[in-house]
Amino acid sequence: MTYRVSFYWAGADARGRPPALTEQVNAHFSCMAGTNAKAPRCAALQGEPGGRYACRVYEQRPEPCREVQIGDVKCLQAHARHALLALA
Repeated sequence: MTYRVSFYWAGADARGRPPALTEQVNAHFSCMAGTNAKAPRCAALQGEPGGRYACRVYEQRPEPCREVQIGDVKCLQAHARHALLALA
């Protein structure tokens, strides 16, 4: 991730996301753990830059993540920023 992945706090419970993977931002919003850091890296992202990777909560991912589609501009920018393998 290259930005904070914020969502309405109740959204995590509604989608069944593990509480350990979210952080409270304020009274109304939470974010994916690790994405509120100076150098954001989502706690749900498995793998290392330059290698294979996957989202541990793909089916329960928040709306900001659902807006990024495989191969779109946002996806390609994130790949480049984190030195991830190129998409086939």
